[in-house]
Amino acid sequence: MAKLQEVLQYMQQLAPETLAEDWDNVGLLVDCGADVTSILVALDITDEVVAEAEYQGCQLIVSHHPVIFDPMKKLGRQDVVFRMVKKNISAICMHTNLDAAPGGVNDILCALFGIDNARTFGGLGRVGSVRTTNVEQIAGICHDTLGAHVKAVDCGKAVNTLAVVGGAGGSMLKDAIEAGADCLLTGEANHHVAIDARRLGISLVVAGHYATEFPIVPVVADKLKQRFAGVRVLYSRRNKDPFSYL
Repeated sequence: MAKLQEVLQYMQQLAPETLAEDWDNVGLLVDCGADVTSILVALDITDEVVAEAEYQGCQLIVSHHPVIFDPMKKLGRQDVVFRMVKKNISAICMHTNLDAAPGGVNDILCALFGIDNARTFGGLGRVGSVRTTNVEQIAGICHDTLGAHVKAVDCGKAVNTLAVVGGAGGSMLKDAIEAGADCLLTGEANHHVAIDARRLGISLVVAGHYATEFPIVPVVADKLKQRFAGVRVLYSRRNKDPFSYL
């Protein structure tokens, strides 16, 4: 068993809240105060994940995406937070601070894509050298390793320097160019970012928000298991990509 504040303090060590973007909402977002015997780790807190936590007897969900993001003007039975409080389930959410933190989302992507000598760019992303490759090979890794459905802008040149930003990183295209990247791999990028990439001569691989961030979930679960030996730690089997691919 662990105290809720003990788990929070450990997560703050892994991903200090000072690393979060100003617009973000991170930390202990639902505080039911119960001692913790079981933790469920997930990317998102959805109705299905809350039901899973209840079924598994978890008093705490640790997630990447904040369960409360925009200011709440009212609370009702239709809201996930209402159901959490009713079931006495707390939530610790580590978002952009976990993207930026050492060993966080983007460092995991570096490991998966074989990026060497990685350095930070744009505050959150990572960029470094890869063995000479191309967009098709990067897309193949996304498909085989992340289970991703990939779209790309292929400028036709070798990729020696790869930038990675898990989640919605298309807005960091120009930061990636300034960091010397031949290609930006991210989860989301809009139509205009794709046009800019082709115009500016940088390749772009878009592999899905869920796919580029989910790899952090088992990593966080393993860290919590190691730190809190007397606590049962699971990672969610009900948290899925919200999109269907037809």
